[in-house]
Amino acid sequence: MSWLVYVLAGLASGVVCGMGIGGGIILIPALTLFLGMEQQAAQKINLLYFIPTAAIALRSHSKSGNIEKSGLVRLTVYGIIGAIAGAFVAINIDGGYLRKGFAIFLLCMATYELVKGYRKWKTKDSKT
Repeated sequence: MSWLVYVLAGLASGVVCGMGIGGGIILIPALTLFLGMEQQAAQKINLLYFIPTAAIALRSHSKSGNIEKSGLVRLTVYGIIGAIAGAFVAINIDGGYLRKGFAIFLLCMATYELVKGYRKWKTKDSKT
């Protein structure tokens, strides 16, 4: 039955990643909560998973003209530096702290997205 969890987690995270949100939001909790994987191992898998899915999403969004090209090089360079620093921290921190930090991050992102969606909905609602 665990193969079904892998299939569903991969499919759901692929859809979310294709939308530009990031599949780790689905993949990491699925691997740690439903399959009992350690946090560091789940994040390693997510990093490997990210490479091809990000490349496909980047190509798709680029073809659609959804990428702002000004500042792209600077953002990429700083993103790589941040990824290296984050990977160094992740492998040198206790898994429990890493899990709690990731949970807090997900909570903050969910709150941000809900507030943003609510504001957009209210603005759209007040125009009618």
